[in-house]
Amino acid sequence: MSTAVVVGSGPNGLAAAVSLARTGVHVTVLEAADEIGGGTRSGEMILPGLLHDHCSAVHTFAVGSPLYAELELERYGLEWRWPEIDCVHPLDGDRAAVLHRSVDDTAAGLGVDGGRWRALFGKPAESFDTLAPAVLGPLLRVPRHPLLLARFGIPTLLPAATLARLFRTDEARALWGGIAAHAFHPLTRPLTSAIGMGLVAGGHRYGWAVAKGGSGSISRAIAALLADLGGKIETGVRVTSASQLPPADVTIFDLAPGAVADILGERLPPRIARAYRSFRHAPAAFKVDFAVEGGVPWTSPDARRAGTVHAAGSLAEIVAAEADVHAGRLPQRPFVLVGQQYLADPQRSVGDVHPVWTYAHVPRGYPGDVTEAIVGQVERFAPGFRERIVGTMTRSPAGFAAYNANYVGGDIITGATDVRQLVLGPRATLTPYDVGVPGYFLCSAATPPGPGAHGMCGAHAAAAAIRHLDAAGCSPRHR
Repeated sequence: MSTAVVVGSGPNGLAAAVSLARTGVHVTVLEAADEIGGGTRSGEMILPGLLHDHCSAVHTFAVGSPLYAELELERYGLEWRWPEIDCVHPLDGDRAAVLHRSVDDTAAGLGVDGGRWRALFGKPAESFDTLAPAVLGPLLRVPRHPLLLARFGIPTLLPAATLARLFRTDEARALWGGIAAHAFHPLTRPLTSAIGMGLVAGGHRYGWAVAKGGSGSISRAIAALLADLGGKIETGVRVTSASQLPPADVTIFDLAPGAVADILGERLPPRIARAYRSFRHAPAAFKVDFAVEGGVPWTSPDARRAGTVHAAGSLAEIVAAEADVHAGRLPQRPFVLVGQQYLADPQRSVGDVHPVWTYAHVPRGYPGDVTEAIVGQVERFAPGFRERIVGTMTRSPAGFAAYNANYVGGDIITGATDVRQLVLGPRATLTPYDVGVPGYFLCSAATPPGPGAHGMCGAHAAAAAIRHLDAAGCSPRHR
């Protein structure tokens, strides 16, 4: 039987493991932490019974993942839940922009910009199932539907701030800018529309869903399937050198590129080692989880029903804040993302006390406490929020790095989303999952298609590993 070792049990590592195990490869996953899941973990953090997601929280791309559709993870307990409203972006003056799952409902609320929103996102949303294999895969390959992909892809080349000029109202511009800001990159840079376009189009197709019982349910479902396929997971095993790796026909790393360079050392070709060690990381997140009695008292009634709220102000404020963060400065008013997952999944709450998930974009490695800035941004659009807080827990950039070594300096998306890395991944190659040593592969979010709990980086790396086994004549399919 062919054997494989996967280092790291984030969603991509687990996805790689089940993809290999489904072909008959015997797989062992090695996880440094005592709990599987990487960024897809959940737990009681403030009060008994109050359930918080540790990092990854809202899962548009996971719901639309071609891999997960094949795996039928609902058989292993994974259930998706949707809030009434996907996202609200409040503005000063009691105004707000509202992102519904429906393109038409969203357009109806955007006034004169409704037709523009529908023209930009209607067809990509309608065609997202066809687009998904291309959008959730390496960019440098011949697409199956080139005209459809071109229609979707041409706007993604633009800076998000430039694409925002399509809209006339503050509401539509801010809504678009807040979604594009998920890229953790200055919105004046080329290709910063790419992640935003994917989130909007995918969201209009699948909604901004959460996993019932917390994001850890995703990891547990994949791990249960892996166990049924004969794979095994060993936790508390931190791999720091190649000598610790068990013998295997293939080895796949769900790690940041720098960690792979450290493990393989001189076994890596020098050019690849240099690329991995110079891999550029994104700015950081500073996370605050709140226990809030009665929920957040948003001025906007729609925000009280939304799974996600962007407490960030106008487009101009978002553009300025992301530029500051990229330059190493903490903005006076940072971009703050608020998650109200309990609205879709009420079992996360305890009575009238609810878990509220927030983070702010901050410079990578930022050493200060950003709690007050986050509270201030929420209070700006929800006066009285501070008085409802009954407990908090913070995670700084250093805390994120300690929680998950892939989050270098607090970079929770595992890599800067600049043009070169979005297109090529961690090095200039047509085979971004191949680390340049026969039988070794990379599957983390540093590889295409990048961040998210969709598992597609793992699926593509596993496909590369299976091709290697086939070429070596040791694939289970040859026996």
